[in-house]
Amino acid sequence: MTPDDPRERIRWLREEIKRHNRLYYEQDAPLITDAQYDALLRELQELEAQYPAEASPDSPTRTVGYAPLEKFDKVEHRTPMLSLQNAMNEAELREFDQRLKRFLSLPPDEPLRYVCELKLDGLSIELVYRERQLIVGATRGDGFVGENVTANVRTIKAIPHRLGDRAPASVDVRGEIFMAKKDFAELNRRREENGEKTFANPRNAAAGSLRQLDARITATRPLTAYFYALGDDAGQNLAGHEQVLQTLHAWGLPVDERRHICAGIDEVVRFYLTMIDRRHELPYDIDGVVVKVDDLALQARLGTVSRSPRWAVAAKFPAEQAETIVQDIDIQVGRTGVLTPVAKLAPVPVGGVVVSNASLHNQDEIDRLDVRVGDVVLIQRAGDVIPEVVEVKIDRRDPIGHGPFSIRKKVGDRCPVCAGPIDRLADEVALRCLNPVCPAKVIEGIKYFASKGAANVDGLGDKLVRQVVEKGLVKEPADLFRLEHEQWAALERMGAKSASNLLAALETAKRIALDRFLTGLGIRHVGEVTARALADAFGTLAAIRAATLDELAAVDDIGPIVAEAIREFFDDPAKAAQVDNLLAVGVTPYWEKAELKADHPLFGKRVVLTGTLTAMTRDEAKARIQALGGKVSGSVSKNTDLVIAGPGAGSKLTAAEQLGVRIIDERELQRLLAGES
Repeated sequence: MTPDDPRERIRWLREEIKRHNRLYYEQDAPLITDAQYDALLRELQELEAQYPAEASPDSPTRTVGYAPLEKFDKVEHRTPMLSLQNAMNEAELREFDQRLKRFLSLPPDEPLRYVCELKLDGLSIELVYRERQLIVGATRGDGFVGENVTANVRTIKAIPHRLGDRAPASVDVRGEIFMAKKDFAELNRRREENGEKTFANPRNAAAGSLRQLDARITATRPLTAYFYALGDDAGQNLAGHEQVLQTLHAWGLPVDERRHICAGIDEVVRFYLTMIDRRHELPYDIDGVVVKVDDLALQARLGTVSRSPRWAVAAKFPAEQAETIVQDIDIQVGRTGVLTPVAKLAPVPVGGVVVSNASLHNQDEIDRLDVRVGDVVLIQRAGDVIPEVVEVKIDRRDPIGHGPFSIRKKVGDRCPVCAGPIDRLADEVALRCLNPVCPAKVIEGIKYFASKGAANVDGLGDKLVRQVVEKGLVKEPADLFRLEHEQWAALERMGAKSASNLLAALETAKRIALDRFLTGLGIRHVGEVTARALADAFGTLAAIRAATLDELAAVDDIGPIVAEAIREFFDDPAKAAQVDNLLAVGVTPYWEKAELKADHPLFGKRVVLTGTLTAMTRDEAKARIQALGGKVSGSVSKNTDLVIAGPGAGSKLTAAEQLGVRIIDERELQRLLAGES
């Protein structure tokens, strides 16, 4: 039980935060999420402000980091390594801006110039160079004294042992040591193969790797670093923070190029909101954006308060991980009949939305996690994916609670929706409903046919599809085109006008490009790229339906497995009847194969799009490239010919750089589209 009395609560919060500091900084084994830690610290700050008599110099609100471990030699920082204030949302960012202007006696509407840097989720480091040679590497520690990890730092390839000739003879620099996502995944894969315990996340892996007593262990870990500050007065002839970053780079230190200079708080907010959406495209983990006043003279005037500089703030992202309780595990049936276990959760905010469901994928994943009803679990929501369970807090499990969960025990040998037979195919981990007319499969199949990448029926959403299927009005895609105005208008939340709009959208959808038609059929292994390859190769639906296995397998990007799936689909009498019914109601697939010019600079090129395009949408760019004989892929490989990178480009850009793939911007793409070499 936590105390209710405010003064007791203050004392409890201090000890609780100190405990979590030890777990996070000293043992690299946090028990709570960053968001939960931030909430505890924020509550303590607010209570200490209400009860100033309870002030304590050793409060976590006034101290930084952790005491250095005894196993390391100590290094005293010449100037303290402070922590940053947090801003948890747009409103707090704007308040930070106004607070600075009040302190500087500036008009509220006068813009301040800021530099925004991505807040890496790693371990702070200070490097000491004398005669341009690296002599000391130290962790932040408690801000005043850190741990000597020089031998370990020397094993990190990104860190120069000697600075370039443009650097001063003596300088201290500060940065962040971290581990890229792909390197973290590979490290965990190797550890799993060797029977070793895997790391929970890249931050823990980086911290644990850097703080080894044996530097040979650190040398086997894929650490890297970016630098962002000077720890002494070596930059006193510089005017702004952006100049500091450029200078560090000129000296030979790695600096993150994904920063942004902002002329005022409005631009800062835009960058912050953009990075919330794009953080998952980056090759490394970030948990926010660091906002700094660019002008170093203003930084000096603003000074510091408590444990933080006034002139900087860490704009934290909404929590993407949270703890909650598994209240039940349901089994859902998808478009292809796959039975997917879904954890029903006590609602919890994650990534800016309230989450109450999380996918458990399949029985193998349930067994791997050992997730059970009643468990406390850590969930995450990355980008637009369905939330998933990351970890089960087994140490907090009720010993007399529920036993291991089994899909088979939950549903027996029957589909939970239609009571049809279920089975696990030889080459799959998932159980499937084998009933071709299972309502769940029908609903998901019709939603897929009407989706943006297929028939693109505007206004036909999830709830509407469920209504028409559950009422028995629609059993296959062709039935959508058979319903009359009165039937649509009678549905819940429809009415005459909505029904008219939907009928118009269905009429428009009847004339459909052959590749989109094939995509909408839901043929196994046939997505947008394969569908286009089929359309290009055969030109008509009839030709595809009549093609032999060998003819199908001969198409570029289609091998024997995909060819067999296509042939099985059209040979299935029920599937063939659904296709015939679509044609009978007036759906007309067409294909206008562009006259490709083999000498066009994009002909035959494998292209990847990443980042934001301004002159056209991604879909438009993809269509234009394909129309000229190019092939657009979703990932970068050694076979990629070209990467078009716009603002916000992330891991794909990094992969292209590492593989030596040619990278161009949107302006160069426009020239290529126009046929310029």
